[in-house]
Amino acid sequence: QVHLVESGGGLVQAGGSLRLACAASGRTYSSYIMAWFRQAPGKEREFVAAIRLGDTAYTDSVKGRFTISRDNAKNTVYLQMNSLKPEDTAVYYCAVANTVGLLPTPGEVGSWGQGTQVTVSS
Repeated sequence: QVHLVESGGGLVQAGGSLRLACAASGRTYSSYIMAWFRQAPGKEREFVAAIRLGDTAYTDSVKGRFTISRDNAKNTVYLQMNSLKPEDTAVYYCAVANTVGLLPTPGEVGSWGQGTQVTVSS
């Protein structure tokens, strides 16, 4: 069992930046995928970014703006979000998965964090 705690959400103007952090405890392995998902009001939870060892993956809408990174010594994964847009507004969830591919679906996630709100004003 993995316990995840997110931090770093908040309110920012369009074009601004935020950095989310997710601290993991429990049974964590560097070979596991650590990922970020987000869910906007009235919409399904969607994949944002993932990292495993040296490999990363992003959904198309955040490529070039968001960067996922991982500090294995601290069991922490980060999501640096730049050039934020109002459509990035959502609750962001940290997740751990153990899938072959680097694009886990919500159904393949083994553990979820509690979520952190990101609001981007226009």
